[in-house]
Amino acid sequence: MWHDVMSLGIPYGEKALRTVLVYLVVLILIRLAGKRDLAQLNTFDLVVMLLLSNVVQNAIIGPDNSVAGGAFGAAVLVAANALVVRAAALSDRFGQLLEGTPLTLARDGAWLPSAIRRTGLRPADLDVAVKRQGGDDVSETSEVSLEPGGALLVTLKDGDQAADKNDIAALRAEIAALRQRIERA
Repeated sequence: MWHDVMSLGIPYGEKALRTVLVYLVVLILIRLAGKRDLAQLNTFDLVVMLLLSNVVQNAIIGPDNSVAGGAFGAAVLVAANALVVRAAALSDRFGQLLEGTPLTLARDGAWLPSAIRRTGLRPADLDVAVKRQGGDDVSETSEVSLEPGGALLVTLKDGDQAADKNDIAALRAEIAALRQRIERA
């Protein structure tokens, strides 16, 4: 029994090669699927991700169901990911190739329909993103972009941005100055 649990069904080299190849294929597939998958993971996307992991499982482990084989495959997967992440951090060009570039979805208070169609995002989801970041609707934005990591970045027009600590401090100073004028009069 112990032998079956710990002995590999396939050689370490083959298992490492299988793991790296499947990792690269899945990485490319997710990159081709676009940023929407990262930005708005809905129920359908979650199901696809879960099934995807199950589909590629046998390609990684082959006929090996041992604990040692699973642990080795997991270690290779984590190491391959660490190498790719570090390479992307060291090389802007490689990072851009893997992650892509920001995509502008709205400019000067209006949605860009062709850009939105390319992402597969729904306008209603984008409207919610604008509201979550302090705007009432797209007309209050100067730009909305989908970042490489899948985040929606909303830049509000100057007059529509929420007050910050400096704005409040300036208002308090003006109120204090007005009080002094009133008291002198």
